[in-house]
Amino acid sequence: MRILHVIQRYYPYIGGSEQVCQVIAERLAAEGHTVDVWTSNAWDLDHFWASGRRTIDQPTEQHNGVAIRRFPIVRAPGPALVYPILRRAMLELGRLPATSSLLMALSQITPRMPAFNRALSQEIGQFELVHAANITLDFMLIPALKYAKQAKIPFVLSPYVHLGVPGDRSLVRYYTMPHQIKLMQQADRVIVQTPLEADYLADCGISRSTLRCIGVGVEPHELAGGDAERFRQETGIQQPFVLYIGTLAKEKGAFDLIRAMEQLWASGRSEHLVMVGTPMAHFEQLWEMLDPASKQRIHVFARAPQERKRDALAAATLFAMPSRTDSFGIVYLEAWLYRLPVIGARAGGVPAVIREGETGLLVDYGNVAQLTAALTQLLTNPELAQRLGQQGYAQTLAELTWEHKYAQIRAVYAELVEARIQGSGIRG
Repeated sequence: MRILHVIQRYYPYIGGSEQVCQVIAERLAAEGHTVDVWTSNAWDLDHFWASGRRTIDQPTEQHNGVAIRRFPIVRAPGPALVYPILRRAMLELGRLPATSSLLMALSQITPRMPAFNRALSQEIGQFELVHAANITLDFMLIPALKYAKQAKIPFVLSPYVHLGVPGDRSLVRYYTMPHQIKLMQQADRVIVQTPLEADYLADCGISRSTLRCIGVGVEPHELAGGDAERFRQETGIQQPFVLYIGTLAKEKGAFDLIRAMEQLWASGRSEHLVMVGTPMAHFEQLWEMLDPASKQRIHVFARAPQERKRDALAAATLFAMPSRTDSFGIVYLEAWLYRLPVIGARAGGVPAVIREGETGLLVDYGNVAQLTAALTQLLTNPELAQRLGQQGYAQTLAELTWEHKYAQIRAVYAELVEARIQGSGIRG
């Protein structure tokens, strides 16, 4: 097979969806398939709407058998606010009937990648299947779908819908505007992460015959080797600490975790907070306003290599990421591989991943008091913490490795490509 993966960011940037794309692409390449990944030149997420953020300036690269091609982002003139204003306007327009075509056109205003669109038009007939990801950044998905239709090849979509807090549509509505629903309806297969996401999309009008609930996994051997003592020696952090790994952003629960830790410190506890991840601009603003005493107990590693992350996992006391913007949450699996108890939020797909009271604890998103109580519970009850971490470890090895998950994704590809070859149609 010759596969085209379309995703907004890719290696060397490492995030949740990017990591999934990389694992699938590299496993396919190792099997002898030809795999191309077309992506943007963005490193920081906010490069899509704001100037002055980091980029990856190498336009082409070959990595682990995968051909990577990066295209420059072009933004509409004006301040960074142009993007959120446009998306809010699209949201309001989506309340009106028959607006999906208009919304698709508006989604191409900013950001956009003219060179990506031109390259697609030059590659008709070069690929057998397209797999695209991330429905909220739809500016790449619409050209990718158009290409697949013109080339008459299967189009697979991993939307990574962020369901947000149950009963609150303020987040999920940005993933289910009329044009985004139409995109998913036109896909030959929609790969979702949890039954919660599958049920929600089915209620939105996505045919269950095209939905495949697969989720994601981890590679235990790639996460192995963390050295707690090396982490302490290299960082100078000798105190027990709570670990957070992820984009440093409000929606990920980073702000709430800092506030909860400040409450723990006010009560006399001495644990520190280690945060590994790329900071968004608004996190940098929060950091500038933090009390100096808090800053002394918070250790931020913005550009940590994988070895540093593994060492942090080996040295941590517990893992917490009370996010509302995770359709699954690979980092919980990574923490479980180190037998860490985890804390997540009752939001997105996380309640389908963390079995409350069995493999971790859940709190209401944004509820700092609940988060403080959950942290206190695990820090003061080592037997509970050990039991949750051990059961999370067992669940991960039994159900959530890439050995299990890749086989399911590979089967989706094979089914669609074989159906196309036989000319039997590929819907349902």
